[in-house]
Amino acid sequence: MAGTGHTITLYTAQADPVAEAIRRDGTCFSKEAYVRKKYGESAPIFVTAYSFFVGEAAKRMERPEGAEYPYWAFHDSYNVDPSGGYGMLKLEVPLDQVLLFDVRDWNRILCLKYLGETEEEEREIQNQLAEQGLTETKIMLTNFYPEWKMRIRESWKRLFRLNEKLKAGQDVTKNGIQAGLWQIRREWITEGGGFHGEGA
Repeated sequence: MAGTGHTITLYTAQADPVAEAIRRDGTCFSKEAYVRKKYGESAPIFVTAYSFFVGEAAKRMERPEGAEYPYWAFHDSYNVDPSGGYGMLKLEVPLDQVLLFDVRDWNRILCLKYLGETEEEEREIQNQLAEQGLTETKIMLTNFYPEWKMRIRESWKRLFRLNEKLKAGQDVTKNGIQAGLWQIRREWITEGGGFHGEGA
């Protein structure tokens, strides 16, 4: 992984208020309210996925006071979506401040899908649900199927199966490496956001 050995190079797209907060305070934290406002009617889906991530991330990486939800970054700049006028930031982040995972695994969680060890296992679960007239979304957004909900949430813990291997520099994925960060600190920014050349 690119970096100094104790850091990793990451890219993220953030709105101007984030850059302004970092410039003012030296760091910035994401809040649940921001996610609810951003996604509107779709917010319950994202809050379900993000709440899982927050609970599990807090077990694996110290959460600083003020941090509610993660920021997302990527190992490859081409995975970043700068649409909506968001500016690209290049970061050099200490490895103990990131959780690394496969973006495809996270996308399955964002769709509230069961995350299996194999595609075959996932198909088997899909078949079981279809036989009962259920979908993962229906299960995860209601309280009527607690056993299934627990089983799906437990499967999501596989999101972190690559973290230590990736941090150790093992090339377990060729692309699509995503990172979760509790904060974005000024000293991590090496390019973008008007920080370059300001002693960032």
